[in-house]
Amino acid sequence: MKELRDQAKRLFMRGVCAADPGLAVAQALRADPLRASGGTVYVVAVGKAARNMAAAAMELVPGPFEVLVVTNYENATPLTGATVLAAGHPVPDDNGAAAAQAIVSLLRAAGKKDQILALISGGGSALIPAPIKGVTIAEKAEVSRLLLASGADISQMNLVRQQLSRLKGGGFLRLASPAPVRALVLSDVVGDDVRVIASGLTATPLGTGADARKILDERGIWSRLPASVRAVLSAPDPGNRPVAKADNQLVGSNSKSLAAMAELASEAKVFPKPLVGDVKDACQQIMAFSAGSGVFLFGGETTVILRGDGKGGRNQELALRMALAAGSAGWSRDWAFLSGGTDGRDGPTDAAGGLVDAGSVSRMVAAGVDPQASLLRNDSYNALKKSGDLLITGATGTNVADLQILIRM
Repeated sequence: MKELRDQAKRLFMRGVCAADPGLAVAQALRADPLRASGGTVYVVAVGKAARNMAAAAMELVPGPFEVLVVTNYENATPLTGATVLAAGHPVPDDNGAAAAQAIVSLLRAAGKKDQILALISGGGSALIPAPIKGVTIAEKAEVSRLLLASGADISQMNLVRQQLSRLKGGGFLRLASPAPVRALVLSDVVGDDVRVIASGLTATPLGTGADARKILDERGIWSRLPASVRAVLSAPDPGNRPVAKADNQLVGSNSKSLAAMAELASEAKVFPKPLVGDVKDACQQIMAFSAGSGVFLFGGETTVILRGDGKGGRNQELALRMALAAGSAGWSRDWAFLSGGTDGRDGPTDAAGGLVDAGSVSRMVAAGVDPQASLLRNDSYNALKKSGDLLITGATGTNVADLQILIRM
């Protein structure tokens, strides 16, 4: 069993390493260098991989330059020559608001001879809350919390966020005018749509206020929103304002990490589409695809509808569901299943996800845990902790959504 678990961990870390943000930025800037324009290069790095992306860029951009990094607390280590600001994720906080204002000030200072190099990675949406007039940081944070709990996917969440932000949905570009903007983007979303990654700082909006209202109504949370948010989204829609074009370049993604894992395990079978949707449906898809022995690889981003008062994340819940499903299916041979977030964090926990095997359910029961009851309470973290099945990696400095590995003897 240990051998299978170790193999699953090696494959997962291969996927994480394939999304190395510093290497991705360095390769992009060496292939197509920034050229001196007679002004300042303003490097603005936002997201969970921002610190590492900025460090690589500082070795290759022409001077003079100024560097501003905004990342989550776990990744906010000092970087000589740069200003590094830490902010809350997944729920925005006051530090994020201050960081957003610092970005606004920097962009407004840029002139025609200057250049903006935007380094964008997953998590950027929550890290720099810059709500439009009439909405507070706390109210915007409540919108994010309600969307997360409702099971909304990342595209739906970011469409709503764009309608409540001064920076998202191309707001970054409007503030950067007249300086040209080049963006190197590390994708944490399925489909790699730059309008979705970090809520589309350097892209056109995903939709309108009416589209946001429809999503919130369909998720059943419209009536629970702060009054200020409902007022903003109910106002006549002014239409999408013009957005200047940016040179957006994708430098890393979930599909690239999945390909790297498949290269390491050449015999592996790769699920032919992104693993998305509710974790219950995702579990069923994994079970159906993984017939017989072998290595099975998956990548994507699932969702969880919160119905209980427990602790966990989508990867931990998927791991717990797989442990139960494998038992119900009567898998008699050894197996191991890993589901983890490439950023090293799954939901509001210190775990990246879960790594379960044929003995996980027995270990839970022996520790006094009812795994089915834990599932109903969305308490996968504590169930997996009791069985020794939490996947703990620490912050990885990158983020390309989630990876899953199933190995069956």
